Amino acid sequence: MAEFTETLNDKHIAFIEKQPVYFTATAAADARINLSPKGYTDSFKILSDTQVAYLDLGGSGNETHAHLAADGRITIMFCAFDRTALILRIYGRGRPVLPQDAEWDGLAANFTLIPGTRQIFVIDIESVQTSCGWGVPMMELQHERDTLQKYHRQADRDLWVEKFKGRTKSIDGLPTRPTDRFIAGDA
Repeated sequence: MAEFTETLNDKHIAFIEKQPVYFTATAAADARINLSPKGYTDSFKILSDTQVAYLDLGGSGNETHAHLAADGRITIMFCAFDRTALILRIYGRGRPVLPQDAEWDGLAANFTLIPGTRQIFVIDIESVQTSCGWGVPMMELQHERDTLQKYHRQADRDLWVEKFKGRTKSIDGLPTRPTDRFIAGDA
């Protein structure tokens, strides 16, 4: 049976902090639904019981940014792949914060920045749902992939910025606001 709360509680937080992967889903009117897996240690932060944030690295598209700018709705899902059977969803309103934004420095201080970090998404929680998760298979984590981090570490910083400056639309033509600098990160 699903249970809803308006905020994260201590049990939710403990569960989230153990999960190596999470999924984000966004949509805008008349646009495709975007569903993305996310990982990387230290990429997701709980800022308070009503606000979370996660790092976003430059990749093939920028759908989440476009959808949040157009509509704001986002769902984040965590599910246990170990013996603990649980699914936790965070429903909320999100927004992108880019390196050129005034609040970047304060927000970025919560993370260990990863090479190629493009933006941080901040989500104001509207509700939290937990459900049994009995249908989720049990799997074992081997290790994180490092391919994307290697790619960004080897990138020419000026060319990287130019490439991502050119990505100003989603696959459905919705506008995005590109980053103006390369984040080398600490990784």
